[in-house]
Amino acid sequence: MDAVDLRIIRELQADGRLSNQDLADRVRLSPSPCLRRVRKLEEAGLIRGYTAMVDQVAFGLPITVFVRVRLERHTAEIVNAFEEHVGLIEHIQDCYLMAGTSDYLLRIVIESLEAYEHLVRDRIHAIPGIASIESSFAFGSVKQSKTFPRPASAPH
Repeated sequence: MDAVDLRIIRELQADGRLSNQDLADRVRLSPSPCLRRVRKLEEAGLIRGYTAMVDQVAFGLPITVFVRVRLERHTAEIVNAFEEHVGLIEHIQDCYLMAGTSDYLLRIVIESLEAYEHLVRDRIHAIPGIASIESSFAFGSVKQSKTFPRPASAPH
C-alpha cells in the first residue's frame, strides 16, 4: 500500500458515494488507474464494503450504552457461548475483547431506558457464564471519526 492507496482509502471513508471520476480527481489520478487501485484494495480486503451512515437519534435509537462484561470463568465453552449470543443481539453494535478488569466492552444503541432494561433482563442475563455487567450511559458524542489516522509506518 502506497501513499496514493492511503489517500483513496481516506477519501472513500469520508464519502463512500464518490464517483470514480471525483475520487480520481481528489487523489490526482486518471479514472482508469484509480478504479484499478480501488478494485485491488477491495480484493485485498482493505476495503470490505460500503455503507450508509445513519443518524442514530433520527432513526429512533437515541441512547448509547457502553457495557463492561466480566465472565465467571474463561473456558472455551463459556467464551464461545457468550460470543455466539452477542452476535445474535442486534442492539449490540460492537463487542470488543478487552484486557484489564472487564473481559468484553459492548456498545449498545437502544430506543429507551425501559427497552435497555428489558434487553439486559431478557437477553443479556440469559447468556450463561456472566459474572458481572456494568453499564455506562453516554450523554452525547464529542467525536466520531469515520476516517482512520495515517499509520506511523505509512508512506507519505
